[in-house]
Amino acid sequence: MHLEILTPEQRIYSGEVTSVSLPGSEGSFQVLRNHAPLIAALKAGTVRYAASGKEYRVQISGGLVEVLKNRVTVLAESAAEVLH
Repeated sequence: MHLEILTPEQRIYSGEVTSVSLPGSEGSFQVLRNHAPLIAALKAGTVRYAASGKEYRVQISGGLVEVLKNRVTVLAESAAEVLH
């Protein structure tokens, strides 16, 4: 599935992933391939995603996520990639 993490200032990530874990406003949740359509509010926390056999992390300060047809779009208020 395709993941995009965007802020008003920049694109943090755009590419194919196998899973995404998100800090939902009502609790954390994970999105896998063929997930049902979804729009959810995000709280400050860590977005984790797996790509090319590695796990990556991005800190966000809150925002929204849309899941539709194997595309996950995170619209974050602000974000910073966490170095491994």
